[in-house]
Amino acid sequence: MKKFNHVIVRRPCKSLVEGITSGLYPGKPDYEKALRQHDDYISALSRCAVDITILPPDERYPDSVFVEDPALITGQCAIITNPGANSRNGEKEEIIDAIRRFFPEDKIEHITAPATLEGGDVMMVGNHFYVGKSARTNDEGILQLTKILSKYGMTCSEVELEEVLHLKTGVNYLENNNMLVSGEFVSKPDFAQYNKIEIPKDEAYAANCIWVNDTVIVPEGYPSVLKAVQELGYRTLTVDTSEFRKLDGGLSCMSLRF
Repeated sequence: MKKFNHVIVRRPCKSLVEGITSGLYPGKPDYEKALRQHDDYISALSRCAVDITILPPDERYPDSVFVEDPALITGQCAIITNPGANSRNGEKEEIIDAIRRFFPEDKIEHITAPATLEGGDVMMVGNHFYVGKSARTNDEGILQLTKILSKYGMTCSEVELEEVLHLKTGVNYLENNNMLVSGEFVSKPDFAQYNKIEIPKDEAYAANCIWVNDTVIVPEGYPSVLKAVQELGYRTLTVDTSEFRKLDGGLSCMSLRF
């Protein structure tokens, strides 16, 4: 099944080493290693029948490689978010030109203050969107997103986050009713109707896999998750994301797929 035709990524900047981190995965990123890993990430995506727009690094924003957060792209419209981290808020202005290559102005919506919303808190399942209420996404952000989606015949529901940074840190949809879940998401009633694949605690980071046109890209070094995904029948590719993990970033964070 082909669902995505386009991908947008942004190259890591040298200031990546100063990006935001919770310290959950200790150590500063190695910039040169991060570049090589990003090359491999782009290479994996290129094997999934998509065209890839590669944006240049932006030294003003250390976390700007995580291009998923300042925008949300649906089949009907693009939404420029309003990131909740002050050091990242300006990224929303730098993603607009790339979005305009694919959407006319009347299909580009905006989340505006006092609302905050980051794309990492939003998970698309068909025409329904789950949005996590987090330190980066507030009630007003969820309200504005719900109103925007309803204009285009799509729906939205809130998921309370208790432990993780972003919703997709711990839960990701793989299409065909399959969903990877870890930690607090294992027992949340929001996802009771899906075929849930529970991720073991010691591989929780790998709950953040991405489905791209029937291929699932899995973080390298998580054998239980890789095996579980393969047993579901998906073609798999692995990419080392160790340097981005140090900034709490995962596979979904580094691209916009539409």
